[in-house]
Amino acid sequence: MRQSEDLRPLDLEKGVQLHAAGSCLVKLGRTHVLCAASLEQKVPGWMKGRGTGWLTAEYGMLPAATHTRSDREAARGKQQGRTVEIQRLIGRSLRQAVDLAALGERTLAVDCDVLNADGGTRCAAITGAWIAVALALRSQGLSSALVRQVAAVSAGIVESGEGRRGLVLDLEYEEDHLAAVDCNLVAARPAAGGELELVELQGTGEGRSFSRAEATALLDLGLAGCLALMEAQRTALS
Repeated sequence: MRQSEDLRPLDLEKGVQLHAAGSCLVKLGRTHVLCAASLEQKVPGWMKGRGTGWLTAEYGMLPAATHTRSDREAARGKQQGRTVEIQRLIGRSLRQAVDLAALGERTLAVDCDVLNADGGTRCAAITGAWIAVALALRSQGLSSALVRQVAAVSAGIVESGEGRRGLVLDLEYEEDHLAAVDCNLVAARPAAGGELELVELQGTGEGRSFSRAEATALLDLGLAGCLALMEAQRTALS
């Protein structure tokens, strides 16, 4: 049985999309996300003439990614608020990884599509998309623009149900559903190695409030998970 401090089985498959400058299919347990990065020779209109680049992200869930089929958001005519929130998180997290000035007036467009959802899709998307970005920059001779490594993981406090209890890393859907407290943590470190730094920490008391000590314990657990993910990222790229 997986221990509470363990990540789900992880697989990072590179080069899945033929025409993307960089791509990675990330599998964390039964959560599977296809991440692709494309380098476009342009920037948004509001950035023209500044001599610097940009990174933007889009996120979506395929109709059969969850237990019940969901309509494509394009068919509804607009994105859900959750989708907008997640793709903004992915974009601002990955911008921490790239020296945008070194891109010149180019845009890194990152696409994250959830094939199977079993919890932690936004975190898996960030972790896999970093590899896609690294591969895209490498393919264009711009590896020096990759200045930080970025990964993300979920953690929570589970107090009911069967299976893992207490502090739990990398929550599956059922664990997340039962969690009294849950959080998503994004961390970064210099590409050459070094101490982890926080990019974003989202923590919520779902069933109850939580103490400072519990928040610190979740933070430590999440940082340990991000460190393990970063080691896997480096292995995948080597």
